[in-house]
Amino acid sequence: MKTRSNYWQLLPYIRTQWQTIIKGFIGILGYVLATLTLINLAGKLATPFGEGNVVAIAQLAGICAVVFLVRGFFQSVQDIYMAQAALRVAFLLRKQVYGHLQKLNLSYFETAKAGDLSYRLTEDVDRIGEVVNKIFHDLIPCVLQLLAIPIYMIYLNWQLTLATVIVAPLMGILIGWFGERLQKYSRRSQNRVSSLSAILTEVFSGIRLVQAFAAETYEMVRFSHEAEHSLKAKYSAERLKAIQIPIIGFLEALSALSLLLVGGWQISQRNLTVGEFFSYLTAAALLIDPIGHTTNNYNEFKQGEASIDRVFELLAIQPTVLEKPNAIALPPVQGKVEYRHVSFAYKAGESVLKNINLLALPGEAIALVGASGAGKTTFVNLLPRFYDPESGQILIDGVDIRDVTLYSLRRQIGIVPQETIMFSGTIAQNIAFGQDSFAMSEVEAAAKIANAHNFITQLPEGYDTWVGERGVNLSGGQRQRIAIARAVLLNPQILILDEATSALDSESEALVQEALERLMQGRTVFIIAHRLSTVKRCDRILVLEQGQIVESGTHEELLAFQRRYARFYAQQFS
Repeated sequence: MKTRSNYWQLLPYIRTQWQTIIKGFIGILGYVLATLTLINLAGKLATPFGEGNVVAIAQLAGICAVVFLVRGFFQSVQDIYMAQAALRVAFLLRKQVYGHLQKLNLSYFETAKAGDLSYRLTEDVDRIGEVVNKIFHDLIPCVLQLLAIPIYMIYLNWQLTLATVIVAPLMGILIGWFGERLQKYSRRSQNRVSSLSAILTEVFSGIRLVQAFAAETYEMVRFSHEAEHSLKAKYSAERLKAIQIPIIGFLEALSALSLLLVGGWQISQRNLTVGEFFSYLTAAALLIDPIGHTTNNYNEFKQGEASIDRVFELLAIQPTVLEKPNAIALPPVQGKVEYRHVSFAYKAGESVLKNINLLALPGEAIALVGASGAGKTTFVNLLPRFYDPESGQILIDGVDIRDVTLYSLRRQIGIVPQETIMFSGTIAQNIAFGQDSFAMSEVEAAAKIANAHNFITQLPEGYDTWVGERGVNLSGGQRQRIAIARAVLLNPQILILDEATSALDSESEALVQEALERLMQGRTVFIIAHRLSTVKRCDRILVLEQGQIVESGTHEELLAFQRRYARFYAQQFS
């Protein structure tokens, strides 16, 4: 979704820093006033300089030195406070965008690229912060100088001022023309870099698969292709800037030559003294710096607009699963779960679940079996409200889950997924994931229930062992037992086991299965499993086919029916 492409969107964040900005603005005013004082002193130096009055020159030079020191002090004040304000703006923006992304639904992250999101939250937000800093500590002082100094120049001699600024409109038009094109090229370049970042994230996280398939050359070609696109996009922007600089420089030189020509004519007509002309030249010279800065800053501002667009695009995305304004906290539950006429589709007209009805009593273990695409994972994903059904209701202890807060709902549902995710941190922190504070005794107790305590204590640093990125330092069985310990520590009354043992060897599976049986005691459990050996002892087995429950019963009952479940079982154990 396209958002407004301008800096007005940053105003809410800038307003929060108004006190700091005022302090910096005081520094800006002091800097500009000191600059005007230097212009005036430069004109006064002309007379003693022409007379060779060394004492007067020394006195005026001393005063100039003091004014320079004062000017430098005010410049430091403006830089310090404006940098602080800009960094806080970037911090607040990054924090809000990250928090907003946390609220988006799984459907968004299933299509979004992790590398692109990381780039927007880091590089794009940093660029916005840098541009805001330039606005505060560079552009505003330059604009004030470009207002104050020309007014003083008009006061000295309006004809000279006219000669100086006669090419200004043309310069403004050219700067705007170049800026608009730079914005387009910059957005293209940033999109290419974010795509490059996405490729790197994919390859480095799946490097084992890349090497296993001897796909290094394939990935190198893919990377080179994307890197070349990025190079071309950046080169287009740099080439445009390279053309702009000499054109603007020529116009500035033309303006200076006009100044000398008209100034010489004014002195010859005795309409201007040498001292006044000297002061005027100083003012014109002091204009060169803010003009150059403004030109360069304008280019950066147009490039920054591309980053603003990309960041605010994320804020414009709205979650589809929302809490009601009057949502209540779900009280501690017994574990009664009911699906009433629940239907769901990821895309309109393509139903994944159709009119599902189910009543799970507290402490009941229910298995979901069926072919891939039957709707098993979607079935359990509706329970913690990762998605909302198109129609129907899901109730826990008789309370519609859409009437309660997401936090209170999800904190009472434990999930042990097929692919266990580890986060950077210690093993203890991974077990206590999501908890601000925790007792080590509780972590160890949870690890013992999950059959993880023994292998953890054998590690050099035990529970303080640092887990590598995505848990690569641990085996699949070890990661899965940590995931079970995580669920034990959460102590949910409702539990979802999503293919929790499918990727494990026999020895690891036995340890994990034993841990799962301890975890399941006294809880309402939903189990997704392809291995039917893991669901034999469930209270009920549901067979799903094309989004519908086509069979329901115990293991023995379903075998006796001699239908779909019996065929699945025969295929696995024939």
